This record gives sequence, structure tokens and C-alpha cells, in this order.
Amino acid sequence: MADSREVMNIRQASQYLGVSPDTLYKYVNEQKIPAFKLGNRWRFKKSRLDQWMEEKSSEVEVKRTKKAKAAGQAAT
Repeated sequence: MADSREVMNIRQASQYLGVSPDTLYKYVNEQKIPAFKLGNRWRFKKSRLDQWMEEKSSEVEVKRTKKAKAAGQAAT
């Protein structure tokens, strides 16, 4: 993304995250992603999105580690 703004609109955030605007609206409505309204438009802080992605990737790593340990214990 050539224009790396700290506050992004839905289109910019969807491009940054690599998801469609419809998917991003769904995440916002389900309160799965950090966002705020400015007027009647959704806005996304890049730093909060980065933090959210880091947290989500950490959750995936923890789940993988737990599955690997469970598989290892089942094999013994």
C-alpha cells in the first residue's frame, strides 16, 4: 500500500487486510475487528489493525501448539 495512512476508510482497510469490503463490514457488525465511526462512516486505525492481526496470529499459534501436543500425547 503506497499510501500508508494511520486512519483508513473501509476500502483502504479492506485492501490493507486483503479482504473484501463486504467481509470487513461483516466483521465490524459482529464486533470482530477494531473500528470506530466518524460521522456515519467506519474508520480503522492502522496501528489497531496491526495489533489485532498480531493477536489473531498468536491465537492461531497457541491452537496449533495445543493440537501438536495433543497429537503427540495420543501417539505415545
